[in-house]
Order: sequence, then structure tokens, then C-alpha cells
Amino acid sequence: MPLSMNEQSVSIAFQTDKPLGAYGELAALAEGYGFDTVTLYNDLLFQPAWLPLLEVARHTTRVRLGPAAVNPFTCHPLNIAGNIALLDEASQGRAYLGIARGSWLDFLGIEPERPVTALREAIECVKNLLAQSRVPYAGKVFRLAGGDSLRWRILRADIPILLGAWGAQTIQACIQHIAEVKVGGTANPAVIRQVRAVVAEAARRAGRKAESIGVVAGAVTVVDEDGAAARALARRKAALYLPVIAGLDRTLDMEPALLERIKACTQAYDFDAAGRLIPD
Repeated sequence: MPLSMNEQSVSIAFQTDKPLGAYGELAALAEGYGFDTVTLYNDLLFQPAWLPLLEVARHTTRVRLGPAAVNPFTCHPLNIAGNIALLDEASQGRAYLGIARGSWLDFLGIEPERPVTALREAIECVKNLLAQSRVPYAGKVFRLAGGDSLRWRILRADIPILLGAWGAQTIQACIQHIAEVKVGGTANPAVIRQVRAVVAEAARRAGRKAESIGVVAGAVTVVDEDGAAARALARRKAALYLPVIAGLDRTLDMEPALLERIKACTQAYDFDAAGRLIPD
């Protein structure tokens, strides 16, 4: 079950850059150590999360599991609905669906014209398909002709949805349909306070209780027994996300010229050089 704003839980997320057989073992270890949720990223150019998540489902019995996050611009809502339904069945009702606009879409030449509308409509399409509704859905971005739906027995129509978002507009647009909001790439307390306030106001406008919607903070984390190696690895991993987060987190105190140098390195896909520029 998704957590409310007044409850606390600890999850762990893995980047999808590992051998397929590793995910089940890692998930079993995480479950044994008491983590409540196992998440797999679904970042562009890494492995799609769905098949690794099936390995997680096969090797665990208690933890929640899901992708954080899929986007409706590289994966149509029909495919999202079908995959999350199968994952929920494989895990016997433990799945959640993380959905977001997605980053690095420019690599594919994709520049969504109506990203907020698209996210809301994608969520509504997924919910309609999971409910096996045959009613037509006529959105501005996504459409379902109606008259038919997913053609197998769906375990749960109400799979919890986690929205990956920083902005008030996106949260407000989707608040009626979501169980949680995730602020990806940060654990900045100032940002979390801002997002909690946005969620509370959006919930009030939608006639929902703010405490019924969880807020999730997801920070890049690495582990190494050698401190210097851990710091170097943390910088390299953070370099992938820093240019994105810098455009979202207005509380981030970083010299503009330094940020531009880091961006230039990441745009050249030199994450080692970008990482070396990031201070402690």
C-alpha cells in the first residue's frame, strides 16, 4: 500500500545497468535488510525496467516494487498499462507505477508540446485500461477508441500511481489520480517542504486529504568501502542528473560558470570529467 504524508518508509532504487540475473539477488537482499520498497530506474539509454522488475517480483515476497519512472512519450499508455498489470500479477499485488515526463528526450528529438496534459491523460488512459473500461477516451494527446480493452484478467484495477514531478502545475493536474509524488534526484529538505505544501494545496482544491498523498525523496546514493572511491563514484553518478536538477531546484547554490562547465561535459557524455568538477 502507498504511504500517506504522515507515515515514513525507506526504499532503495537500482540503476538498470546490471546483468539481468543480478536484480533478483539484490532485491532479496534489500528485502532481508528491511527495505519497504524496491524501485528500478527507467532512465533513457539504460535497460527498460520491466524485465528486471519481473526478476525482483520472483525473488521477493513483501516489498513494494515498481519503475521510477516510465514516460508516455517513449512508452505508450497502452504498453504501460499492460506491463504494470503483468508486474502486479507476478508480484501478487505489490506493484506501483511511477510515471513522469522523463528527461533527456532531446536525445530522441522529442520535445513534448503539452507535457502536463500528456501526463494527466496518460494516467487516465492507464487507469481506464486497468479497469478494462470500454468507454471511449478522447484526450488532446492520447485517445482510446473504446468498445474493447485489455483482453486478460487484471489482478488490480487500482494499482497505486507515483507521479514524478517538481512543478505545481503538473502536481495539480494529476493530483486526483495519484497516491504519491516523487521529487527525483534530491533529498534537499527545502525542496521537500515546498513540494509538501504544493501537494497539500492541490489536494485541497481536488477535495482530497493532503495526508492521503505521500511525498517521496529520491537522492543519488552510492556505496564503497573506500571513502575516496565512494566520493568519486558519487560525483560521477550525480553528474548525470545535476544539469537537470539544477534547472528545477531554485535553492541549489552553485556558481553558474561551474554549472555550465559541468553541462558541457555531460553534453559530450564525459561523465568522468563532469564528476571531477563537482565539489563535496
